[in-house]
Amino acid sequence: MTSLGAPARAGRREWTGLAVLCLPTMLSQVDINVLILALPQLAADLGTSATQQLWVTDIYGFMIAGFLLTMGTLGDRVGHRRVLMAGAVGFIAASLLAAYSSSTEMLLVARALLGIAAATVMPSVLALIRRMFQDPKQLGAAFGIWGSSIMLGVMFGPAIGGLLLNSFWWGSVFLLGVPVMLLLLAVGPALLPESRTAHASRLDLVSVLLSLAAVLPVVWGLKEFARAGWGPEPVLAVIIGVTLAALFVTRQRRLTEPLLDLELFRNKVFTTVVVTGLAIGAVMAGTGLVVTLYLQLVVGLSPLEVGLWLLVPSFAMIVGSNVGPAVARAVRPAYVIGTGLFVAAAGMLLLSQVDPGATLTLLIVGLVLVFTGNSPTGTLGSFLLMSSTPPHRAGVAGSISSAGGELGIALGIALMGSVATANYRNDVALPAGLPGEAADQARESIAGAASAANGLPTPVATEVLNAARAAFTDSLHTVSLVNAVLFLAVATLVLVTLRHAPAMGAAKR
Repeated sequence: MTSLGAPARAGRREWTGLAVLCLPTMLSQVDINVLILALPQLAADLGTSATQQLWVTDIYGFMIAGFLLTMGTLGDRVGHRRVLMAGAVGFIAASLLAAYSSSTEMLLVARALLGIAAATVMPSVLALIRRMFQDPKQLGAAFGIWGSSIMLGVMFGPAIGGLLLNSFWWGSVFLLGVPVMLLLLAVGPALLPESRTAHASRLDLVSVLLSLAAVLPVVWGLKEFARAGWGPEPVLAVIIGVTLAALFVTRQRRLTEPLLDLELFRNKVFTTVVVTGLAIGAVMAGTGLVVTLYLQLVVGLSPLEVGLWLLVPSFAMIVGSNVGPAVARAVRPAYVIGTGLFVAAAGMLLLSQVDPGATLTLLIVGLVLVFTGNSPTGTLGSFLLMSSTPPHRAGVAGSISSAGGELGIALGIALMGSVATANYRNDVALPAGLPGEAADQARESIAGAASAANGLPTPVATEVLNAARAAFTDSLHTVSLVNAVLFLAVATLVLVTLRHAPAMGAAKR
């Protein structure tokens, strides 16, 4: 029997509801990964350029990042279950639009709508889990299960995408979300309680618009700089974005009910964890993009083969994410995270030595080190974040952390993709006498080179492909070296700012 005043323990309904909540969480991760595998087919079918491929890929993450705080605040006002159900309807509609898109522009709009719908998932799921599991031990177990669903989405996303692309057209990767969201709509109302805050903050639409308007011009400007160098348009776009970001921050300071609670950033631990999540999200997303394209277009693997090969480092990530917290019960979390990031940096250095003529051993070992070393960052970062945040601000803190991670993923795809593209265009040495149209296509991207080679005589096509593969391999080396430096910088930041945080076991005493 429970003592008087003890929190109610969750039963079968709550645990079944948790399983249902894990599905859209996993889907949100799968949806990021599978599109990367489909990029070569997109380029061939819709004529999507390299720059358009980056936009189609990263607009999803930017919309999630831009709308997370909005959806969290909206859920506080009208109910998180209601917002989640509405998001499921929007996700189904946008998935169908994406799957049957007949142009790149149509697909870009569909991906943006998918991102807005997916932004309902994280804040709603977090709020509902906290409502369903009142007992601290059960709550910890529930968040552990929910966190595993994120890792499973990352792990099985490439394999699922490879299976679909091996049998169907590129649009099939978007139909995966339809049955998941239909199941959520069917059983969610019966299994999930409504959750809202009695004194929720007012949703400030001006802040919502400013947050979005600040992000997109900056990213566009950076990508244009990577594509064509310095020019008035990209510089102006970055200036506009930074100015709007400053206006957004100023407005948040003046509002009594801000969209973004800036007071949280006075906490050094909170700020460090958010910055670390953003940086690591960027590094891992950028690495995933470039490595996936390398395996398909340089090594020549099918999407299914790529997905199966990536299961190896993904499994290492799951192992590391469970070993890290166990070690952190006796060792300060900063030392566990910092050591792991040094290991990840070593893995990036191995990736910078990959040779397309050799076996995949070096690449897979490098990825295993990257995934294993990075894996404790997420779980221990969440522990540090929540333990340093007042309970009444835990939901807001979780939304900010999620927004930072999603923004990091989108920035990583945009920036690292742009770095790889710029490096490729500078290094590709095409054979002399190549027809102008074929030369332009091959110089645009490695996917363009593969497409151009199909219409050329065999000896010339071989030269073009060899030149493109060599240039893209050099792009992989460049991106890996940049990411190694970023890992070392983040490790130093964590060791300096979080070194006083006690071990998890000590924190419980």
